[in-house]
Amino acid sequence: MDLGIVGQAAGLFAVTNIDDILILSLFFAQGAGHPGATRRIVLGQYLGFAAILAVAVAAAFGATFLPESAVPYLGLLPLALGLKAAWQAWKHGGDEDDEEEAKEGGPKALEVAAVTFANGGDNIGVYVPVFATAGVGGMSVYAVVFLILVAVWCFAGRFFATRPLVAKALSRWGHVLLPAVLIAIGLLILIKGGAFGL
Repeated sequence: MDLGIVGQAAGLFAVTNIDDILILSLFFAQGAGHPGATRRIVLGQYLGFAAILAVAVAAAFGATFLPESAVPYLGLLPLALGLKAAWQAWKHGGDEDDEEEAKEGGPKALEVAAVTFANGGDNIGVYVPVFATAGVGGMSVYAVVFLILVAVWCFAGRFFATRPLVAKALSRWGHVLLPAVLIAIGLLILIKGGAFGL
């Protein structure tokens, strides 16, 4: 295995996914105290990132699942999830001890996957030319390094969410921050991509 490619893969992953640490921290804070929440968040992150990799690899080989013009509309996913989270926070008055919230057990894997995939639309644009020039062997190294680093990112997100100072702030403001961040990501994706003529 070429260490140069490993280093390039690690650098590329870090640059294109730095914002995911904040989002993961918010998800982990939302799932705090709910059994199985960590597992669902990690599973969702892997599902979303695997979908990003699958689309990027297929596109590097010439297949296109989404027309270029459809990519900005992925912003509707985090926007909808952010609006849903904002509605629930408003409806429950930020009361984390609500019975229904306790039954839900924090974020669901598919919600995390949807946010990860939608937020990774720009990643696909960066990965495709890199994968196309790396060849099958290089692409495999990139994929393995990326998948290992997803675990590191999940650990970092959980680490930040469990630091006393951060945990206190997230427990107090997380019900406001998560919807705000998701809505901002959704709007940014829509506006940056020119969706709806924005």
